[in-house]
Amino acid sequence: MNGINQELIAQLIVLAFLIEAVWETLKMIRQDNKFSIDRIGVTIVALLFIFNFKLDLFHAVGLSDEMTAIGLVSTGILSSRGSNFIHDIFKKINKKE
Repeated sequence: MNGINQELIAQLIVLAFLIEAVWETLKMIRQDNKFSIDRIGVTIVALLFIFNFKLDLFHAVGLSDEMTAIGLVSTGILSSRGSNFIHDIFKKINKKE
């Protein structure tokens, strides 16, 4: 592709994937007009750990030069899904790059 920054395209694809994953995770908090106390609890615990240890997935994959609040919150939301989900995210990100 002439004149198109391949790295920028790859970053956009990864960003779009992560945004969709965050949204799909947030939708799990309320289903069938009921809040899931378990989902809310695990999300809060994940956010506490992420902020305490300052882990930013967006920074880790090169989408940001520094850690940001949105990166920390998004990482917390994503990590609330568990280790298998995070592992799957990294597998998909590596395929796109």
